[in-house]
Amino acid sequence: MYDFLIVGAGLFGSVFAARMRENGKTCLVIEKREHIGGNVYTARIEGINVHNYGAHIFHTSNRTVWDYINRFAEFNNYINSPIANYKGKIYNLPFNMNTFYQMWGTVTPDEAKAEIERQRIALTGEPRNLEEQALSLVGSDIYEVLIKGYTEKQWGRPCAELPADTIKRLPMRFTYDNNYFKDTYQGIPVSGYTRIINQMLDGVEVIVGLDFLTERERLRKLAKTIIFTGSIDSYFDYSLGALDYRSVRFETETIQTDNYQGNAVVNYTDSETPYTRIIEHKRFEFGIQPTTVISKEYPLEWKLGEEAYYPIGDEKNVKLYEMYRKLAENERDVIFGGRLGLYQYLDMDDVIELALRLAAKAV
Repeated sequence: MYDFLIVGAGLFGSVFAARMRENGKTCLVIEKREHIGGNVYTARIEGINVHNYGAHIFHTSNRTVWDYINRFAEFNNYINSPIANYKGKIYNLPFNMNTFYQMWGTVTPDEAKAEIERQRIALTGEPRNLEEQALSLVGSDIYEVLIKGYTEKQWGRPCAELPADTIKRLPMRFTYDNNYFKDTYQGIPVSGYTRIINQMLDGVEVIVGLDFLTERERLRKLAKTIIFTGSIDSYFDYSLGALDYRSVRFETETIQTDNYQGNAVVNYTDSETPYTRIIEHKRFEFGIQPTTVISKEYPLEWKLGEEAYYPIGDEKNVKLYEMYRKLAENERDVIFGGRLGLYQYLDMDDVIELALRLAAKAV
């Protein structure tokens, strides 16, 4: 019998398995996909590490997490500096002095602040939705050009129906700084994320192409404790109803050019363009290959059986998750973790930190 059966060979499950192996525990990792790595999986195409499930840019201010992940990979000095394409016009992201100059021709922080203040709406209470939040923070021009269309495509709902705190993920600064993240450490693993996961799982028994939910009675007998990183509602056979997510369809193609768009990430912020962004994968590693690989991202309404990417943290779903969480408390020897198990949007450093904490308690 194994000490742990880990359901899911993504980042959370792999970190936990690596830690347990270091502490002399036995683990079996099973994964329903045909590959390890979960959503950080990278495939090698034309000598380029392609992020199959969307761009994953590692960033953290947590020195413990940074030191830990660097045990498994060398990171380059890539800085995330996306640009926005709105009907053929280009703007720097995040919202900074370059953006404000491109929008209004302002050249000083005071000028930019004055223009934003002129456009901002005044609220008498707390913002009721994302639209009010955005208009109260950045005014009408930035909202209409850089937020509204992109956000409504991403979430499949009008901004007036989205929670106000969604907009807090968009940084704004009054310096000429295109670095999207403020974290101390940032970069891309030079050999791809799959190599990291391979190293984490070295010496751990792994079975891919095996769905725990279809053989749970047999599988749960194999270990003392189960670490479940799938969706918490699927574990309970959706007995209280299905939690809502947004999904994404990736349209990836190899193009016979050495430079398709000149940047790793280009967001399309108008409502007419059906995709939200185009990723040119070689730009993450400063590639000089004669060809390039791009991925267009098309947000989709999630349906049962499709990949769940982004939890929808509205009031209805938060309440439903809490009901499932209470059910989970009664599950002996089962621990729920990861983005789907906790029904949270988690950055990679958050995932690693949570897995390390759980491993420390489990030793």
